[in-house]
Amino acid sequence: MIKGIHKDFGEGEVLKSVDLSVEKGDVIAILGPSGSGKTTLLRCMNFLETADGGTMCFDGEEFTFGHIKKKDIARLRKKTAFVFQNYNLFLNKTALQNVTEGLTVARKMPKAKAVAIGHKMLDKVGLSDRYDYYPHQLSGGQQQRVAIARAIATEPEIIYFDEPTSALDPELTGEVLEVMRQLAGDGMTMLVVTHELGFAKTVSNKVIFMEGGVVVEEGNAKDIFECPKQERTREFLRLA
Repeated sequence: MIKGIHKDFGEGEVLKSVDLSVEKGDVIAILGPSGSGKTTLLRCMNFLETADGGTMCFDGEEFTFGHIKKKDIARLRKKTAFVFQNYNLFLNKTALQNVTEGLTVARKMPKAKAVAIGHKMLDKVGLSDRYDYYPHQLSGGQQQRVAIARAIATEPEIIYFDEPTSALDPELTGEVLEVMRQLAGDGMTMLVVTHELGFAKTVSNKVIFMEGGVVVEEGNAKDIFECPKQERTREFLRLA
């Protein structure tokens, strides 16, 4: 749970005292126009950006944004994973090496165990025939699936997805969304910034609509899509 999170980049507040509650197994879709603060919210929650204020409660511990210790950030990050818009793969490493790198380097896992996990995770995302391929040999959809395999290899309690299909051609979007549907079906807790309304409507159990750094409306997916309470939400869904 986060409460009162705010972030100012110097040109005005990007996040204006945002509250968000996440339960185990939630798949939360975060919608909104460009510049609404969606990505900044995710990045602050995973400490890729430093929030200026607010609190986070994670596994029964409370932390204050802006005053959290580096050792606590490192500890919290071991419980989470982040899937970026543009994959963020190591270009000089194979698909398997991209998955195992964090296990062997950051977590000091024996190489044989890391490789076994890497094979299992790449199999799970449908890339059992691409272990030794480098990113330039993979399609955008395959690269994003490698990134997802890397994320789930650490057995995170929650995965943050920042517009994971926005850099993909339409024909490649479906394969990534299918992997995400499978993760949701497995009970993975996920926060997903997305423009894919079909995914948000059919896979998420909760939807948040943001604009101007605030949460305009939130609720279960069915209610938000079938009878949104706020006119701005209705307008966004109508035009999206």
